[in-house]
Amino acid sequence: MHIPQGKKIYFSSDNHLGAPTPEASFPREKKFVRWLDSIKHDAAAIFLLGDLFDFWFEYKTVVPKGFVRVLGKLAELSDSGIPIYFFVGNHDLWMRDYFEKELNIPIYREPKEFNFNDTSFFIGHGDGKGPGDKGYKRMKKVFTSPFFKWLFRWFHPELGMRLAQYLSVKNKIISGDEDKKFLGEEKEWLAQYARRKLESSHYDYFVFGHRHLPMEITVGDNSTYFNLGDWITHFTYGVFDGTKFELLEFKE
Repeated sequence: MHIPQGKKIYFSSDNHLGAPTPEASFPREKKFVRWLDSIKHDAAAIFLLGDLFDFWFEYKTVVPKGFVRVLGKLAELSDSGIPIYFFVGNHDLWMRDYFEKELNIPIYREPKEFNFNDTSFFIGHGDGKGPGDKGYKRMKKVFTSPFFKWLFRWFHPELGMRLAQYLSVKNKIISGDEDKKFLGEEKEWLAQYARRKLESSHYDYFVFGHRHLPMEITVGDNSTYFNLGDWITHFTYGVFDGTKFELLEFKE
């Protein structure tokens, strides 16, 4: 992908809209919409790296109630011609095709390579990668199994949404506390994962979410791992101007 002069690529992750309650997260949703408004003039593309919602499950004809402002803003930006890419996280891993059909936003379930102005990126949410996250890895196998998804779709949406909220809390109990602790540059799971990836391919930048901590860690010669932080405590995001990548905080 070529980035035109004066344009930038933006990255964000881990909004967890709806947590701890829809009412409590409403100010954060509006703040995120203001950020989207602030970048639309120079955005060549926008990457959303998962956990935009604290829980999300799509039935064939039903999607969760709420989040009208952020969905409307994403639709507006997509309709204006700004490419938007969405990587599912561990809290919205049950997405189907709603974003693709209604918002024209492609969905990715695994990390993916990109090249911007001859700079190589490896991008994803980051859940289940590296040597840690063992509890979540076990849980993900269950949650993503065809049988479990088939069984869940037989629940009435009212019951299904309540169960989804419970599973979201359970998800957080299993993996959330670890997300808040910096493990050190050598022990960070995704830094270790990036170093292993470099054994077979070179990437200038690894960009992930999931850890809820803004990070910049050198993982190899001319290779850096960035974690985007979150939109709960840090309100941080990544930006690539065609030459360099940096983490910034959204301040109004």
